[in-house]
Amino acid sequence: MRLAVYTGASLGSDPLFSEAARAFATTLARRGVGVVYGGGHVGLMGVVADAALAAGGEVVGVMPQSLVDDETAHPGLTELRIVRTMHERKAEMAALADGFVALPGGLGTLEEIFEAWTWLQLGVHAKPVGFLDVAGYWKPLLDAVDSMSAAGLVRPEHRDAAVVAQDADELLARFAAWEAPRRRWAEPSAADGPAATRSVPTRSAPRM
Repeated sequence: MRLAVYTGASLGSDPLFSEAARAFATTLARRGVGVVYGGGHVGLMGVVADAALAAGGEVVGVMPQSLVDDETAHPGLTELRIVRTMHERKAEMAALADGFVALPGGLGTLEEIFEAWTWLQLGVHAKPVGFLDVAGYWKPLLDAVDSMSAAGLVRPEHRDAAVVAQDADELLARFAAWEAPRRRWAEPSAADGPAATRSVPTRSAPRM
């Protein structure tokens, strides 16, 4: 099993972030769970990689050539996969991972975990998505998603599909019991009433 771990390229202002990242990665390694991440040696990303490697775990990095050229790649990974673009990086990480988890991070972490969450909603994958809520870091964001759900713009089952945990043991236990929600555009069940009329475009729709 491997988890895609998204987290910051900076350490942040709270020492708890580094402590939690180190403990999380160490537990994954000791439980035989590999890490797939962005491949960097800096910030919380570097803390995760170093801790997992020190505990004997597998760590696979995925990084665009441009960032390798900037000398941000971790030199001691189990494997470093070099791709051309950030889009290819995300697709490769998703293909390698059996689940996705966000530790404290910035804009890139948000973009990555929300893409994984959206892909789950659309049925692109059926893998668990989670947040490691260190010192309440993710609470304001998740409160905002709750507001979106209350406003009718996020289905409750898709909001509830995201796991929120305090440590690796809790996250892994909840991932093990997790079941994927019905995809956003699934055909309605008999209980939903008759299916709506479906139109077919005369030209091929673009692929995602």
